[in-house]
Amino acid sequence: MPRYDLIIKNGTLVQPHLGEIPADLAVRDGKVAALADDIDAAQATEVIDAAGRVVLPGAVDAHFHLGIYRSLEQDAEEETRSSLVGGATSVLSYFRTGEHYLDRTGPYGEIFPDVLSAVAGRSHTDYGFHLAPMDTAQVREIPDLVAEHGVSSFKYYMFYKGFNLAADSRDARAFRMAEEGEEYDLGHLYQLMEAVAAAGAARPHGRVSLSLHCEQAELMRLFIDRVRSAGDPQTLRAYHDGRPPLTEEVAIAEAAALARATGCPVNLLHLSSAAALAGARAARAASPGLDLRTEVTLHHLCLDHDSLDAAGRGLGAKVNPPIRTRADNDALWEGVLDGTVDWVASDHACCMEESKGDALWPALPGFGGTALLYPVLLSEGHHKRGLPLRRVTELLSANPAAAYGLPGKGSLMVGADADLVVADLDDVRTVTADLLLSGQDHCPFEGRELRGWPTTTIVGGHIAYHDGKVHPTPSGRYLSR
Repeated sequence: MPRYDLIIKNGTLVQPHLGEIPADLAVRDGKVAALADDIDAAQATEVIDAAGRVVLPGAVDAHFHLGIYRSLEQDAEEETRSSLVGGATSVLSYFRTGEHYLDRTGPYGEIFPDVLSAVAGRSHTDYGFHLAPMDTAQVREIPDLVAEHGVSSFKYYMFYKGFNLAADSRDARAFRMAEEGEEYDLGHLYQLMEAVAAAGAARPHGRVSLSLHCEQAELMRLFIDRVRSAGDPQTLRAYHDGRPPLTEEVAIAEAAALARATGCPVNLLHLSSAAALAGARAARAASPGLDLRTEVTLHHLCLDHDSLDAAGRGLGAKVNPPIRTRADNDALWEGVLDGTVDWVASDHACCMEESKGDALWPALPGFGGTALLYPVLLSEGHHKRGLPLRRVTELLSANPAAAYGLPGKGSLMVGADADLVVADLDDVRTVTADLLLSGQDHCPFEGRELRGWPTTTIVGGHIAYHDGKVHPTPSGRYLSR
């Protein structure tokens, strides 16, 4: 009987926080079982020859949206399939009550089991959830959600605060399906931070944290009114002008002040601008003891509104926060290179082209991108900007795994989960929607040439993706953190 289930031979292992190691790697029972200069291939049921290629820890796509515009069941099957193309072996999906998702409100104790049931057996990657307490009753559920369901991260959307969403006349309270008198304001954020901090203090191990979408609602109202009264152009530049970087910078300052007061660990999501990054740096400098971590997305690193508008693809790339400028792209890459940015994610949200329509403000925000995680960081980060491979694996795997309580992820060491990616650093492909194996029928990265692609993605020791084909049986497990 073979000693191992799988051996990857002749590759260069890229270990986060350590570097590149020419070695063979063996897998048994879903775990990394051995590392050695030479492991006899006869000891394994399956063997992958990774000569001339690198072996990376599976990416943890820490910002994902299952079921926001389509059913949870369909997104779980089709969008985690797309994750495998980009080398993501775990996804952490945001979920909230209100419009979209299940179009329901009420206790998470009743709703979350339905979410888990909808996704179970359909995900090609391991998966977990961040939950957003939208009212005081849901805030009170945090201890139970941590203890009973292993949910250790929560979310607050700063731009929902008393705002008619994206100036399309939908009242924020109706959008949240909230009761009269149940405010979603800084008071709600403060009590939410208190509850998250208390839940973390009650746990002997692990991190309980609050993730923040930072855009300041009152300023957005002013700037969107100005844009619309000036002729209402239907461009991504107009969307950027209506939700400018100042709204991020002010929201970050507000959130950081409350986090300092409550001792709540916070994650600043999808920083999109030089101003937002500067705000994060300032918050850290003002409070050295504050546990504040930062995320940027692929699209905010690589896409700019002028290029997309000129190509006639603006509405397809509408997203919150908006696509910014090339100068903002460069500033965010500097943050990646100097260590200010803790991890990179996709903010994947499958949104069909018909949902974008032909008018800016009603167009649904968001699009997919999970299939480009390793390709973008390898091509634009490693090859173009000299980002070390070790740092690539930290940004995409080790750092989000550590931030969100996934000790088995983000490592190639013996005992780690066998979530592995074999990648060809010199494979050059041009992005098309079909290449990404998503249910989405368009892609804002369409036509971009990227160098460095996964050839094999392994989830829990099972080959889930190889040479462009996905194993038909999903094997992803729920991640109780």
